[in-house]
This record gives sequence, structure tokens and C-alpha cells, in this order.
Amino acid sequence: MSEQTPNIVASPERAAEGQSKIEWVRRNMPILQGLEKEFSKQKPFAGKRVLVCVHLEAKTANLATVFAAGGATVAVTGSNPDSTKDDVVAALDAAGLLVYARHGATVEEMRRYMNMALDLRPHIVIDDGGDIVELLHGPRAELLPELIGVCEETTTGVQRAKALAAAGKLRLPVVLVNEARCKYLFDNMHGTGQSVWDAVMRTTNLVIAGKTVVIVGFGWCGRGCALRAQGLGAQVIICEIDPVKAADASMMGYQAMPLTTACRKADIVITATGITGTLRQKHFEAMSDGALIANAGHFQDEIDVIALKTLAVRDEQVREKLCGYQLPSGAWVYLLGDGNIVNIACGDGHPAEVMDTSFSLQALCARFLVGETRMAPAVYAVPDHIDRRVAELKLASTGIEID
Repeated sequence: MSEQTPNIVASPERAAEGQSKIEWVRRNMPILQGLEKEFSKQKPFAGKRVLVCVHLEAKTANLATVFAAGGATVAVTGSNPDSTKDDVVAALDAAGLLVYARHGATVEEMRRYMNMALDLRPHIVIDDGGDIVELLHGPRAELLPELIGVCEETTTGVQRAKALAAAGKLRLPVVLVNEARCKYLFDNMHGTGQSVWDAVMRTTNLVIAGKTVVIVGFGWCGRGCALRAQGLGAQVIICEIDPVKAADASMMGYQAMPLTTACRKADIVITATGITGTLRQKHFEAMSDGALIANAGHFQDEIDVIALKTLAVRDEQVREKLCGYQLPSGAWVYLLGDGNIVNIACGDGHPAEVMDTSFSLQALCARFLVGETRMAPAVYAVPDHIDRRVAELKLASTGIEID
């Protein structure tokens, strides 16, 4: 392994603040806490190098320290500059981990930080969105011989890995953690559902009850957003291109209709599709005065922010993380977090208890990869025994017994 690049730490003086945050989530992530004790004794990652590229806040930092407790040399970087918390970066630096990230970095800087983390020459990668996998198939392909495998955290990264596999271009094993039941049922649905509305409410300070909410995309994230909006007293409309999902939404009591039609009725529009340009100029033009727009998907470009800014005749920063755009019609629409993933850009992300299941899956899948003989380049489901163990640990941590 070549000499590692010095850490990128914007605010080293905030280490104690970041450590307090990490300790708080650690207390509320009992499954991962148990795995940390197990790994500390067994040292399953002794001699191994692990790269963690996930939204870099306290819960991710907790996962990184669990790998370190298991004997790994760990490098951490962020999957989105807006979600990076500089105090948490400082805490990881103070704890002796390799860390390369800062809040508000440009896309070019973020890619540079990812490359710095890749200089670790990792055996295991925990990826969120597929950016590290992309680099490993391009400018950092020289690292592939040492790589054991990748654990993918989110829907976007799963889609990218599957596309590479379908094209016969995937050059490494990828475990699709996002498709485990203990991931999508808890993280994607309940975690996204709560954290998105927490972010919307704290950013706008407006009531949700009585408003018409449009959820674009009825996958697990969209289902969670719809469920929580309904629970808050909103009237919910679902927009879907999959007829089965649209029929399912209708059977659950939601309205289903075309997006442009829904935009005319909307007080709030939430995108959760993973598709570029989901909300475009024709949709903005259909919106009524005061409509709020937010993105719950992985990448900013689900909302065509450039088109919105080009269309607007006037813009105004009305609150922190909330910008208004006046359209030629005179109507104002309000964009949260500049179109970035709203629960991270405008909030603290998923609750600790939810990420406890997701990151426990990551930790156990990484241990699975280390323990296997060299796996062929392909996409792999999370082994059922890992999914079941996390569920059993989740029940045990809450004192629930079942037959």
C-alpha cells in the first residue's frame, strides 16, 4: 500500500462536538453496538482495508468505527457534499481513521476525495450510489486485483451495478444490500418516510395536514413518504409509470394520476424516482402559487433545477435551505435544499434506529465477503441468514418475542 494522503478536515476544532453526536447515535444503534463487541473479540477484518463511502454523518461514522474495532484499516469519504458534517469528520480524524470530506465541496472536490480514499487500496468497499464502483471501472481499475467486493447501500447504486452486469461489464462482486428485506422495509420505507417529512417541516415551519401532497414514484421510498404524509393529515396523490404500482397506490387509498395533472393540484411535490429530469419545465409551469418542491431521491437531478432557475423571472432566499422562484405567470414555487436529497440537505437523515438495521447488514455482508473464497464478478443477493439475523437482533433489542 502506498503512503496515504493526509486527512481532509475542514474544522478540526469541532472534534468533541462530532464525537458527542457519534456517541448519541451509538447508544441508539443496539444491533451495531452488539456487532462491535463481537468484532472486537473476533477481529474478522484484521489485515483488511475497508473504504466507507456513504453520507458522512454520525451514523456512518459509527459504522466506520465498528469496522476499525474489527481490525480493519478504514478510510471514510462522503457520497454527497451536502450531507457531510464537518464536526463528524473532525471526530473521525481525532479517532485515528482516514477521512476525506468536507461539507459543501464541489463535485470535482468530492471526486478527488473519493480518489484519496481509494488510495487505501481497499479490500472491501461500502458504497452509496455507485460512485466508487464507477471509479473502479474507470480511472482506478488498477485496484481491482486486490478488491474482494462491494456492498451497495442504495437503489441508485443497485441500478448502476445491475446495468453493468447486464452489459457484461461488471468487474467485481457487488452485494445488493439495498434489496435485503431489513433494508428496504425499514430504511427505504420507514426511514425515508420519517426523515423526509422531518426535513420539510423544519425547513418550512408549515403544517402538512390539509395540504395536497404529490409523491412521484411509488417504490419503497415513495411508499414511506406517502404513508407518513397520510398520517400527518395530507391528501396524497401518487404519480407512477408502472401500472402495477399505480394500481397498488389506488388500492391503498391514494389518488393516482399523470404528473402534470397532479402538479396543478399540488401544495407539495416530493420526487422519489431515481430518474433524471422527473420534474421539468412543463411541471413547474403547471404549479400553483406557493407550491413546495423537494427531492427524496439520491441525485439532485431528479428535479431539473437549471430549468427552474432559467424559467424564473425572480428568485429569493426566503429561509435557510428554502429558495423561492417566481415564474412568468406570477406564481412562486419554493425549492428545498436546492434539489439535493432533502432529508440529508435539510435534516439529519434517517433515524438512528433505522440505520441500525441497514448498517448492521453492511457490517455482516462485509464480513461475509471477507470469509468467502474469491467470488466471481456479479451482483449477489444478501444471504438470507444475514437478513434473518438482523431481524432477530432487531426484535431482541426492543424486547419483542415471536413464535
